[in-house]
Amino acid sequence: MIRTVHASDIGRVRSVNEDSVWIGATRHGYTLGIIADGMGGHQAGETASRLALETMRNTLDGLLPELQDEALRDALSAAILEANSTVFKEASSNDKYHNMGTTVVAALMNGSNGYIGHIGDSRAYLIKDSAAVQLTEDHTLVNELFKNGQISVEELDNHPRRNVLTRALGTDAEVLVDLAPVTLLPGELLLLCSDGLSNFVNNEHLGKVAGIHEIPLEERADRLLQLALLAGGGDNISVALLEHHGEAAVPETKEWD
Repeated sequence: MIRTVHASDIGRVRSVNEDSVWIGATRHGYTLGIIADGMGGHQAGETASRLALETMRNTLDGLLPELQDEALRDALSAAILEANSTVFKEASSNDKYHNMGTTVVAALMNGSNGYIGHIGDSRAYLIKDSAAVQLTEDHTLVNELFKNGQISVEELDNHPRRNVLTRALGTDAEVLVDLAPVTLLPGELLLLCSDGLSNFVNNEHLGKVAGIHEIPLEERADRLLQLALLAGGGDNISVALLEHHGEAAVPETKEWD
């Protein structure tokens, strides 16, 4: 059984929440989670992320039942590419949306197996034994500089151009989607987030908080938001959690004094 929750906060600096987040079940029982972090100005960023999320939800809601492996992968890829087309067309036809775009990270699961798809710097983590393992690779300038040996790992978090994306959804007519298979074992969970969380809360704290099985999933999501706010809340913050609730997990109905 997969349990899900999502949460978002405007943060302490922004005047508009340009993140869009949703998680739940499609018509035929797939688990779908999406986070999109818009860019291009207040109204444009909010519009880009909303259009991307709505397009993907609508595309995947009618997915035929019991798709496996490559079919599931292809469906997620097609939905993200459809979202790219939708956002790009809107940006091209309306001057106030010129150059708008969005990141996206999404999980499409059939039971405990599925795929992660992403563009940009919103991330997916596997939480296992209270440790967070990053499953996605940021499409950013600083990550390219790091891979090429031009900056150190210590410079990644403080580089003046750390928010510059090398790939985004909706900014070009065509885009490449990164896709990776994922399997959840009992007690493991997926954490999807915008950079408003990952830029302010380190991997150690992400793993420890998301991995507290003794408290409800909703409370874990809220605690993650609070950690980002306590660290300054310099951006919109969004998180979605998908937990394989099995023998390794404590029932969420249990309460603690």
